[in-house]
Amino acid sequence: MKSDKDWLVTVLLSFFLGGFGVHRFYVGKIGTGILMLVTLGAFGVWTLVDFIVILVGKFRDKEGNLITNK
Repeated sequence: MKSDKDWLVTVLLSFFLGGFGVHRFYVGKIGTGILMLVTLGAFGVWTLVDFIVILVGKFRDKEGNLITNK
């Protein structure tokens, strides 16, 4: 099922504020958002992986729904 969260907003939050986990807070993943905030996106690696996963349309929100641009 498709998420009600906007794909473009998620991409932009991940690109500009991904190191702080803002995109994860946006999609409802508060726990991992806090973890990303504390580790600064696991020193950038986790941020890069999330950004790529979001771009290819495989990122999921808190309920497990895909966040896609279609």
